[in-house]
Amino acid sequence: MITSMTGFGKSNYSLNGYEAQVEIRTVNHRFLDISIRLPKNFETREGELRELIKKFISRGRVNLSVTLKGDEGFQLEIKVNEEAVKAYRHLLEELRRHAGIQAPIQIEHLLSFSDIFVQDNQEPAPDDAWQCIEKAVELALVELNTMRQREGREIENDLRKRIALLEKYIQEIERLAAGRSEKEYAQLKKRIENLVDSGEVDPARLELEIALLADRVDVTEECIRFKSHNTLFLESLEQPEPAGRKLNFLLQEMNREANTIGAKANSADIAHLVVKIKEEVEKLREQVQNIE
Repeated sequence: MITSMTGFGKSNYSLNGYEAQVEIRTVNHRFLDISIRLPKNFETREGELRELIKKFISRGRVNLSVTLKGDEGFQLEIKVNEEAVKAYRHLLEELRRHAGIQAPIQIEHLLSFSDIFVQDNQEPAPDDAWQCIEKAVELALVELNTMRQREGREIENDLRKRIALLEKYIQEIERLAAGRSEKEYAQLKKRIENLVDSGEVDPARLELEIALLADRVDVTEECIRFKSHNTLFLESLEQPEPAGRKLNFLLQEMNREANTIGAKANSADIAHLVVKIKEEVEKLREQVQNIE
């Protein structure tokens, strides 16, 4: 199944007086990169959410934000970190002097530093509150994956169309290349016989050298391998596990075969088809970059 790495999910969940609000966004990334923003009392349990996310997502950059509203019996006690405030104010005053700024330091300048406030209440967070958060995150992940799978289906349809076009181009190259080796052999032999005195050349050796030269224009093997890559590409779209890395590797191999065909073919018509193939492979590569 093809799944896009780009998606968005959100949820609200209430439990025993608590309400958790969750937003999760994912974008392209080579690996799984998770960023989580939790209420202060739950930061030590971030690892549990990471494990939950890994059950839904295998690759991509993930940004998860959680806010919690609780009953009045559970309130965070926040106080000003006086030492941090003094230190930041001193730094801002020094920056103002060096920059020649006349305007005084405002409170909003200090508010940009998150650690000027500290939590005074070390009481562990209630289990109900954590269960509320976990369930909200799970619901948001389900919505996220629904969106990613829907976009994945659209990407898959586009990939299949482009692979069909590549197959058509390769078949046309095979048609154009049919018999070219024999023609090249005959032409080379005739040209060499006209240039070289037959009495000074070993006919058997001449035959071998011409055959080797003619064989260099044969692109049969490259076309067979390219079609094999096409087949494997389509099969990979059907597999349940994430296919993004495998598809990207296959596209690299397709591009390599196309380059070889272009170098060996010695034909303007085939060269034009190779250009079209490389254009389609590049479009495929751009799409595959968004697949998990």
